[in-house]
Amino acid sequence: MSEQSEPATVSFGYTEVTPEEKTRRVGEVFTSVARKYDIMNDAMSGGMHRLWKDRFVKRVKPQPGEQILDMAGGTGDIAFRMAARGADITVADINQDMLDVGAERAADRGSGEGEGSLVFTCQNAEAVSFASGTFDAYTIAFGIRNVTHIDRALAEAHRVLRPGGRFFCLEFSTVEWAGLKEVYDLYSDHLLPRMGQVIAGDAASYRYLVESIRKFPKMPEFERMIRAAGFVNTKVEPIMGGLVAIHSGWKI
Repeated sequence: MSEQSEPATVSFGYTEVTPEEKTRRVGEVFTSVARKYDIMNDAMSGGMHRLWKDRFVKRVKPQPGEQILDMAGGTGDIAFRMAARGADITVADINQDMLDVGAERAADRGSGEGEGSLVFTCQNAEAVSFASGTFDAYTIAFGIRNVTHIDRALAEAHRVLRPGGRFFCLEFSTVEWAGLKEVYDLYSDHLLPRMGQVIAGDAASYRYLVESIRKFPKMPEFERMIRAAGFVNTKVEPIMGGLVAIHSGWKI
């Protein structure tokens, strides 16, 4: 992106802030919720996030010996699933507090026979430190909507993949099922922040997370962004009427 096209403001939920301010505020959100993040995921989704992540990893099809970059992988949920299939995972996140939780979980769980390696590293998705063509796959789950410049993150994903590499993104989206949308909106607006206050002691961070979902591009628009980054054979797989979606693409 050229300097001329650098936006003066970006969305932080429903608020417009400078790009630098968004990066700082998102960091504060995840520092605040890091220790309760996995408990809140279970509470918010009724445990369904585990099924979504299982389905996501099935689509990725990690293979023994593959090098996979799990961006915004923080607490390790996706990484552990892929390492169990023998892939070597680099878990990257801009927030060190989230990475610390993931590294502690990795130490507690140990590794089974035939399991791939896990490395945790602090990285900005918009400018990762890895050489071009390093990875066989790039995954990002429930993280890309928090990136300040999504197009830059997608460009970096394309750059660090080898030819033939695959991109997979799991993200909340726009509910298209009649009835469910209205129920979900009520739940998000009223119950979820209260749960955040009770469980994590932080209603404001979870209010932002709700707003960030609402501001995220709809499925067709995000697919166009993935294609614009250079990926081909892009696909969108809605789950529960678009409550979440798996986006994928290939680098040739």
